[in-house]
Amino acid sequence: MTVMSEGLLKKEQRRARTMGIVFLVFAAAMLGLFLPGTNSVQETTFAFNLGNAWAIPNLVFPTQIGLFILTAVAAFLGAWQLARGFKNVNLVLGIVAGVFVLAFLAWAARGKSMNLTGMLQSTFLRAMPILLAALSGVMCERSAVINIGIEGMMLSGCFMAALIGSVTHSVWGGLIGALLAGGLMGALLAVLAIRYKVDQIIAGTAINILATGLTSYFSSAFLQKNGALNSPPTFNPIPIPLLAKLPIIGPAFFNETLPVYLAVLLVIVIHVMLFYTPWGLRTRAVGEHPRAADTLGVNVIKTRYINVILGGMVAGLSGAYTVLSSVARFDELMTAGKGFIGLAAMIFGKWSPFGALGASLIFGFADSLQTKLAILAVPIPSQFLLMAPYLVTMIVLAGLVGGAVAPAADGKAYEKE
Repeated sequence: MTVMSEGLLKKEQRRARTMGIVFLVFAAAMLGLFLPGTNSVQETTFAFNLGNAWAIPNLVFPTQIGLFILTAVAAFLGAWQLARGFKNVNLVLGIVAGVFVLAFLAWAARGKSMNLTGMLQSTFLRAMPILLAALSGVMCERSAVINIGIEGMMLSGCFMAALIGSVTHSVWGGLIGALLAGGLMGALLAVLAIRYKVDQIIAGTAINILATGLTSYFSSAFLQKNGALNSPPTFNPIPIPLLAKLPIIGPAFFNETLPVYLAVLLVIVIHVMLFYTPWGLRTRAVGEHPRAADTLGVNVIKTRYINVILGGMVAGLSGAYTVLSSVARFDELMTAGKGFIGLAAMIFGKWSPFGALGASLIFGFADSLQTKLAILAVPIPSQFLLMAPYLVTMIVLAGLVGGAVAPAADGKAYEKE
């Protein structure tokens, strides 16, 4: 056995022990944090019925017994990991994290009722703007352009969706306006970063500042003084026949508005285009080895322009969703950092569309959770609940950014020889 293979083996063994300890820490946390706040007569009710879906019975169980069982599951997995080890430790980590979340929900809903289908739906909807922001980042960074300006592109999309939608009294007008606004901001980033080779972080930051200033000024100057300019129509939910009737998943996934379906469709389309088409091959080549791609006849500059502008339009769609499927008005700084959370989801998802979807659902769950806990009057300060999505962002970046590898040429300007 070589020295290198011995080193890798020791590294894997250390990681296996570390993960086993992590699983046991989860079990200890459930035992120490949740069980002391319960008694033997309390029950937790998880409801599953929502809307017109086919009804199923609620799940009712004694809180303490449920917490004991969940703690035992986490402890068993931790002990097994230390003693024997699992082949797919990442999958087991996800299971343990899910068990911990389930225990937390059981503790939070003790003596009360929590509708898990409603929470699943809220998680899905709150993940949508983050998902679209992450997909915008994937489009740009796969061609080696860092897009810090997603927040500004989303905000511009929000403003134009509200304004154009209100003026035309049409959701389609608002949607097109948002896409154009996002594309225009993407084109501005492309010109700064590709043509003039401005530092891409600075260029993206400038776009965020520009979008914040412009939207805030025009909002205070026009929209706040004339409510008719800030009253756009909204998309109606489109239930998918039969699928919308399914318990739990029907109301959450198959009774949504058009922008939601477009976001999910974009995940599939971008994945196929990136990994199964000549365009995707050229894009990934430009992001990894632009000089080699240029030598083989790929137009590096054109490819980057197209990807950044399309990425801006995807960010604009995120703004359209926020206004035309959610709040039906524009408010200053209404994106509230979701563009930056989308960048974290992109990194967490390793620059892939389906990875971004999974990461966005985690952030969407954190956002949904703080709202649900506030309704249940859980004895946690409201300030901490509001911080939940951003805390998850920092934890993910601190724990995973070192293990995620960006495209090799990411952030590097290209000079054609």
